[in-house]
Amino acid sequence: MASYRNSGYQYETSPRKIAPEYSPRKEQKANKTKKVNTNNKPKTKTKLKPHAKTILYVFFGFALLFALSYQNSLINESFDKKEDLKQELATLEKENEQARVNIQNSLNLANVEKSAKDMLGMKKLDASQKVYVSLPKKDYVEPATEKVIIDTEETWWQKILNSVMDFIG
Repeated sequence: MASYRNSGYQYETSPRKIAPEYSPRKEQKANKTKKVNTNNKPKTKTKLKPHAKTILYVFFGFALLFALSYQNSLINESFDKKEDLKQELATLEKENEQARVNIQNSLNLANVEKSAKDMLGMKKLDASQKVYVSLPKKDYVEPATEKVIIDTEETWWQKILNSVMDFIG
């Protein structure tokens, strides 16, 4: 079969590729289209490399996770403060209730009498210390001889109505 290939006949379905008579130089085309940099400054590319994008996304993800964890730590801290304040409130309410009970116990008549005897040296009255006073049955209250007029402030509407009634009547 190799002999048939060299003889110029083609037995395949695709046409034979003909080699060009000349070979183009890729370097020459590149020189013609390439612009010469007159500023002598190297050009910086604005596109990021694929690895840099990945690193940027990972950094952004970590920053987002850090922000969320910081927010959760602030929430936990405020929750702990709230619980501490609740405990302190419960303790103060308990102390307040104990103080009320102590006040009620100290206001008991037996406790007042006991502290008066012990601290102040007081004693109950005996029959020799009691003095009776007799008052006549005459009433000492005098009735009022003058008529008491109570002057109440009237609204402007009542004043007009009273003045019209006085004019008519």
